[in-house]
Amino acid sequence: MFLGRFEHNLDDKGRLTIPVRYRELLADGAYVTQGFDRNLMVLTPKAFEHVFEYINQMSMTDPDARHLKRLIFSNAEFVDVDKVGRILIPQYQREFSRLENRAILVGSGDFFEIWSPEEWQRQNEALQNAQANEHRFAAFNLPTR
Repeated sequence: MFLGRFEHNLDDKGRLTIPVRYRELLADGAYVTQGFDRNLMVLTPKAFEHVFEYINQMSMTDPDARHLKRLIFSNAEFVDVDKVGRILIPQYQREFSRLENRAILVGSGDFFEIWSPEEWQRQNEALQNAQANEHRFAAFNLPTR
């Protein structure tokens, strides 16, 4: 499970160090794809396979399904974790997510997200708005058992 938040540097080639506690979960590599909020999503091969199967069952005649397929699959790249614990983020993904020399890695359960510090600050400010959260999450039933 991917939990927590980390800040790491990207080197000049676009390599990003993965937190030690995430590396074991990425032993078989990972898929990096465009997220929905000017971020990137990093999924294990198993998680990406689930997404792949689910999306491929959607109707080709549904325009929103076609858009989702294009968004996820045309922006997906398989990456290996190198021997020092880094992944290479392709240039077009760095440009989309506005990554330069720093990145915020945010655990999201079955996957983690990569954010530029500026985009994450905006996102985090929205998440910390207690008044908005009262309405935003009211419909969710989050049982602990």
